[in-house]
Amino acid sequence: MSPPATSPKPDAAASSTALLRNPVFRMLWCVWVAANVCLWMNDVAAAWLMTTLTTSPVMVALVQTASSLPVFLLGLPSGALADIVDRRRLLLFTQVWVAVVGLITCMVAFSDAITPGLLLLLTFANGIGLALRWPVYAALVPELVERRQLSSALALNAIAMNASRIAGPAVAGALIAAAGSAYVFLLNALLSLMAALVLARWRRAPKVSALPGERFLGAIRVGVQHVRQSRQMHTALLRISLFFLQGAALPALLPLLAKGLGGNNGGSAGTFTLLLACMGVGAIAAAIALPRLREGVSRDRLVALCTLLHAGSMIVVSLAPNVYVAVPAMMVLGAAWISAANTITLSAQLALPDWVRARGMSIYQMAMLGSAAAGAALWGQVAGLTDVRTSIVCAALAAVLCLVFTRRRTLDSAALEDLTPTDRFKSPDTALDIAADAGPVIVTIEYRIAPENASAFLSVMQQSRRSRLRQGVLSWELLRDTADPDLYVEHFIDETWADHLRRFDRMTEADVGLRERRLAFHVGERPPLIQRRVAEPTPER
Repeated sequence: MSPPATSPKPDAAASSTALLRNPVFRMLWCVWVAANVCLWMNDVAAAWLMTTLTTSPVMVALVQTASSLPVFLLGLPSGALADIVDRRRLLLFTQVWVAVVGLITCMVAFSDAITPGLLLLLTFANGIGLALRWPVYAALVPELVERRQLSSALALNAIAMNASRIAGPAVAGALIAAAGSAYVFLLNALLSLMAALVLARWRRAPKVSALPGERFLGAIRVGVQHVRQSRQMHTALLRISLFFLQGAALPALLPLLAKGLGGNNGGSAGTFTLLLACMGVGAIAAAIALPRLREGVSRDRLVALCTLLHAGSMIVVSLAPNVYVAVPAMMVLGAAWISAANTITLSAQLALPDWVRARGMSIYQMAMLGSAAAGAALWGQVAGLTDVRTSIVCAALAAVLCLVFTRRRTLDSAALEDLTPTDRFKSPDTALDIAADAGPVIVTIEYRIAPENASAFLSVMQQSRRSRLRQGVLSWELLRDTADPDLYVEHFIDETWADHLRRFDRMTEADVGLRERRLAFHVGERPPLIQRRVAEPTPER
């Protein structure tokens, strides 16, 4: 799909208002709002319903675990699907799935057949929809906006998510108080069906390629391999995992904390939803200011400051004697939470090229929500052994330790590589017809390097190794001729001829620069000799 038309003024083009003028982006953004409203409604209703079924802190905390765990288990397969199938259809399927699960949960709740175990199972099923939906949307947004607009687009997504954090709990709380949790699940199903109808009207232009589509397992392998070879993604995954591991404590235990803020009579569902809404208000205010705030502060410094502010706010909320103290602290916590999480997410998006974005972001999602699920279970167990407030304070102290541990892992390097796709690499001509599934394909490139440049050349080739592996080659080696020490041979293998050709479509401007650096060391009279050999099947006897 073509990106939206740009305005002559760069600042206006990069603004949130300009993005919302794009009808496709606006439609998807509205669907994202509705999807997140349903998510929060379901989580609030499930969490509060669990407090009526059991008093165990562990079971209450496991509601968040059940909601997040599917993302950890299904994130990578869903990312591979989002990169190899029609993204509109996959997004449409997720909305129908959530609607069906909401309808089943509603029917079970109406029949009074709900149990703690069944509630966790249905919450897990609802989380499957999130696991399939998030990578698709994460890949669609950069497809619709320019690279310089990505920060504003992510800020709009953060506003959508946190507006739903306010609207979802508010609607859920009102319905729970007026009619019961079952009606929340029913409304969830209806809103999901409406979003599905909107998506059904979208006619997304398919991407045409002469090559066959990637195979599912091969797409997963390439996605994992790309992230393994990306140092920027390593940093983003580590930082988001540690942040959500400790940050999950307060959301997971908030229903129990809210019950203790109502004096002798205990808090109500209204207290719980009020605190969630205040967190959303703070997050929206921060999301609006984020694009401008990033102009004067490095990403690493911003994440560090917000992590400390988040930890301090957790302590204040956990020790608050009443709701009047907890409310402003929740607003500050929401602002710090979205600022840190959104900044790390931006670094991950900038570290991924378009062709593998859904797979990369699915791995990022797995790290983020997998850590949230583990953190909810961990701090719920700590609360069971001690008490709720002690558990949250311990989580806040852990945040400070994690910040010290990651102080040397910089996020700002994610913007150094230019991942803009390029067509300056042409697929090779061949003297014979080669089937798409023929393989493996062995490629060798011969370089002649002066002895005084050998060390610098090897450093560039180490970067080339990571680049080739990120593109999907099975293996890579650099060989040196024993009879001619100045001759170096780069040797790598593609699984099939289609995979070999597909890499030409994955080249970026950063790859062009790396190629020029390699060639600058070559001292031969002719360009480096490139040879491609494909496996020839031999007849069996």
